[in-house]
Formats: sequence, structure tokens, C-alpha cells
Amino acid sequence: MGESLLEERIANDEMIMDFVSSVNVACGFHAGNEDVMRRTAAAAIGKGVAVGAHPSFRDFENFGRSEKLVSTTEAFEIVTEQIMLMGMICREAGGRMAHVKPHGALYNQAAKDPELASAIAEAVHVCDAGLILYGLSGSHLISEARKLGLATASEVFSDRTYQPDGSLTPRTRQGALIETADGAIAQVLRMVTENSVLATDGASVAITAETVCIHGDGPHAFEFAESIAQALQENGIRIAAPHGHTTNL
Repeated sequence: MGESLLEERIANDEMIMDFVSSVNVACGFHAGNEDVMRRTAAAAIGKGVAVGAHPSFRDFENFGRSEKLVSTTEAFEIVTEQIMLMGMICREAGGRMAHVKPHGALYNQAAKDPELASAIAEAVHVCDAGLILYGLSGSHLISEARKLGLATASEVFSDRTYQPDGSLTPRTRQGALIETADGAIAQVLRMVTENSVLATDGASVAITAETVCIHGDGPHAFEFAESIAQALQENGIRIAAPHGHTTNL
């Protein structure tokens, strides 16, 4: 969330908050700015929704979705900068930051690159060892965070398709996105209740579903959030933010 300066998108983000338990707020490197961060954090805290930093490569032009070669030092520094800013904003709003979820290319590259994942996990740990690190289920983000003793949340996606190795289908490929609420609901229920997801080739892939992502910039974000929340509740599944250690940010 917080990925647009348009008032209608900001309002839409706030409406989505009625159906989710946690939000990942853009920190100005791929989208948004400090004003939108403040408004988004304040709205979430006011609704009792957990707030997380959504750090990215410095890539406003491509919405943080272009792969980049960066050193582990640079990765550590950019993630630290964004976490600290989001933490300060949460405190100013009378709340605390709960988690960190990398965005876009930073997230996807770290899922497959243990050194990049380690740099991100180290940044989180140094900023506040009580923060939860969200990462793709089965990825290096999860394993590297656990090496440092960080709490983690294995993430699955409601609106993206999967490859047989458990990675997300690249957005450049046809069929990368799930574009109907029924399709999203079916995938989420399978992931949450069976700990598996159907890959694009029809194979069943084992995953761990501890938090479900809905992309706020998707054209059906509000519809997906409302319908998925309803489907989970109808199936006796309680929606709540992941719990970690006590956080200071």
C-alpha cells in the first residue's frame, strides 16, 4: 500500500484495510513518499492493522520491478534506510512497525540469492530484532532470517501463479496473474488448508502459507480482499497478523 499519490488510490487502500490484518507500505524508493507513508500508517494503526515496511531497490521509474546487481553492502544500506523511516513514521502515528516485506525485484532476487537475502535479514536484525521478515515460502529470505533468529512469515500469493519450483511466474510471461476472484479464492483456500499450490504445469507444489499477499496495485485489489476474507471466514479460518517478538520500532 501507499504506492500512489492519487487520492482515489489512497482511499482505496484505506477501504482494503477493513479486510486484511497487515499491510506493507511503500517507503519511497519504488513508489509513494513520506506524506503518503504517514497517511497510510495512520489509517492502518487507526484500524488495528499491522504495519510493515515494504523496501525496494531505488527504482521509481520501473516500480521496483527491474532486476539490479547490487552489493550486499548496498542492499543492507537501502533496506536499513527504508526500515528506519517507516519505523519513525509509525511511532509518530502512535503505533509500532510489526514487519518487513521486500518489494518487487528485491524480493524475487533475494528469494533465490542467499547472499542478498542475508543482507536484507541482517538489516532487519540490526534495525530491530523483534520485527518479522516476510518472505516467499521456501525461499532464502525465510532460511537466512531464521539463521539470525528473526521471526518469519512464509508468504503465499493470491493473485500470482506459480512455477514447479515454487517461484512466482515472472510478470513478463503470459498467465502470471490471477485475474478473477474465484480463481484467487480457490488458490488461497488450497494453499491455506492443504499447504500446496498448483503450478502452471499442473504439478502440486508444497508450500507453507502463513500470510497471504494481495497486490494493492492490482485492478481487482478491493474485490479480492473482500471476497478472500469472506471465503476464509466461511471456512472457519481466522484472519490475524503474524506474531513475532516485541518490537521497538
